[in-house]
Amino acid sequence: MPENIAEPLLKWYDKNKRILPWRDKDNAYYTWVSEIMLQQTRVEAVKPYFQRFIQELPDVAALAAAPEERIIKLWEGLGYYSRVRNMQKAAVQVMEEYGGRMPEDFETLLSLKGIGRYTAGAIASIAYGKKVPAVDGNVLRVYARLTENRGDIMKQSVRKSVENDLTGQMSEDRPGDFNQAMMELGAVVCVPNGAAKCEECPLGHFCLARKHGTVEELPVKAPKKARTIEQRTVLVIQDGVGTAIRKRPDTGLLAGLYELPNVEGHLTEKAALARVKAMGLEPLRIEALPDAKHIFSHIEWRMCAYRIAVSSLEEAPQGEFLFVDKRESDKKYAIPSAFRTYTRYMKEENS
Repeated sequence: MPENIAEPLLKWYDKNKRILPWRDKDNAYYTWVSEIMLQQTRVEAVKPYFQRFIQELPDVAALAAAPEERIIKLWEGLGYYSRVRNMQKAAVQVMEEYGGRMPEDFETLLSLKGIGRYTAGAIASIAYGKKVPAVDGNVLRVYARLTENRGDIMKQSVRKSVENDLTGQMSEDRPGDFNQAMMELGAVVCVPNGAAKCEECPLGHFCLARKHGTVEELPVKAPKKARTIEQRTVLVIQDGVGTAIRKRPDTGLLAGLYELPNVEGHLTEKAALARVKAMGLEPLRIEALPDAKHIFSHIEWRMCAYRIAVSSLEEAPQGEFLFVDKRESDKKYAIPSAFRTYTRYMKEENS
């Protein structure tokens, strides 16, 4: 690792950093919420979610006390819902064990539910000024190119080596800014998709990958396993007042969230009507809806769908479905973005 990268990096950061609603607040809760939201999600997408979440749940105590269905609704659309459930569990820990104040110590932060090495490093350094690294994908990419390191960045041994190396490089008085500067550099200059903007990089004269023309070869990452393809049929079942939804199981994919009824495989119209009749409902009309797909980390759903008008949803067996009034379909129940193509029909009249 080249020495003395902190000074040019921080000068660049001071001049070029983006204005973000959680940045420069010295607030451990804000840092925590933002970093969890930013996992698997772009910065621009996170901004409105963060502001809405903080407005309703402004501190650890509010998060710990909130009904789970409310925090899930606030998270709706961000995906990976176990993240916010774990946040609430950690908030309860903080209230019970640390008097409502986020711990400062890196190792203590690691003991909280859902907080890994990166998030603990971000909180400790950004909110509390502790000299600990926060190594995410952006930082790993910058580091791999700077040093022309060909280790697999998915391996923990490689990440630990990067953490150790960066700890020696960190500014004594601005460790949080150093970490944020490395992340920022990877997000806007040493970018993951498309050509790196090497001419704009404050560390370009240190960069071995730039010197040797190997920028596009780095970082090295083991290929992901191929996703499993699943075919599903989604049923938008409505009477004149509402739409049928149901709660998913408490474990597994999209655990505990609400969904439009769906079944494995692609059903024909005849089979879809038979399925609705088997639910104890009387179908009146059926309309094919557009196909859609949704990609999870390890599964891809390829969906067909039908909107089916029935005489009355009240004829369905008790406890199997909830019936959501058209006027309230987006207010209370968190329906995953996997069904986004079809949730808009929940407010429309069935023609």
